[in-house]
Amino acid sequence: MSGGVKFQFTNHAQRALAEREIAIEWVERTLKAPELTLPDPNDATVQRCFRRIPEFGGRVLRVTVNTTVEPKRVVSVFFDRKMKGKL
Repeated sequence: MSGGVKFQFTNHAQRALAEREIAIEWVERTLKAPELTLPDPNDATVQRCFRRIPEFGGRVLRVTVNTTVEPKRVVSVFFDRKMKGKL
């Protein structure tokens, strides 16, 4: 990845990318410039980053990332139906 945010994927996140056909570039875009960032209510080490993906019908991608480790660790990634129309 060229300059900017460095991160790695957990096995769960790698599977999610493949199963859900989510482009890594969309994850990078979401982490570099989230439209919304929220703390995870269940884990203080984790942040939820949200961004609309125009190439995917404007659906909202949610990237859950552990920000306390270096490189940052992507824990899960999916399109969040609950965020539709909220960004």
